[in-house]
Amino acid sequence: MRLLFNIDPKDYDPNDKAFIRPSVRSIIIRDNKVAMIHSLKYDYYKFPGGGIEADETQIDTLIRETAEESGLRVIPSSIKEYGYVHRIHKGELEGIFIQDNYYYLCQAEDQILSQKLDDYEADESFTLEFIAPEQAIAANRNKEHGPKNFYMIEREAKVLELLIKEGYFDHIQTE
Repeated sequence: MRLLFNIDPKDYDPNDKAFIRPSVRSIIIRDNKVAMIHSLKYDYYKFPGGGIEADETQIDTLIRETAEESGLRVIPSSIKEYGYVHRIHKGELEGIFIQDNYYYLCQAEDQILSQKLDDYEADESFTLEFIAPEQAIAANRNKEHGPKNFYMIEREAKVLELLIKEGYFDHIQTE
């Protein structure tokens, strides 16, 4: 899978203990809008997805996490690799946080099921929204998000910009 970009502010001690948590994210585009999870509490947008468990493949995680966070059921035959983002920075609990975020283009069934949110996701009022990518970028870049991790929010804005630049949204003109 191609590397989309790195996020590494070099704000950590390289000798500290590292916490490694790979994740997957689904990119579901319908009618020039993208499925995003909106944290109503902190007003940011993220792609549906989450951490890969020890006994799971990336695809299994993609299907499970997308369903849990958004209520969307990914159509397995539609899944295509898009790319990954390598993120490394000072951790909140550990010295170094390392995460490879694997993004997959896919389609989902029309029916939206109930979400199955973790406690923190419910606390943030995670809500599925199909949104124009430029609106999600503007919200992530121009609003206050409280204690949420800046690098995670910026990662999502940069992936949306790449999708626009590469022509996945035909109504948006780029410079």
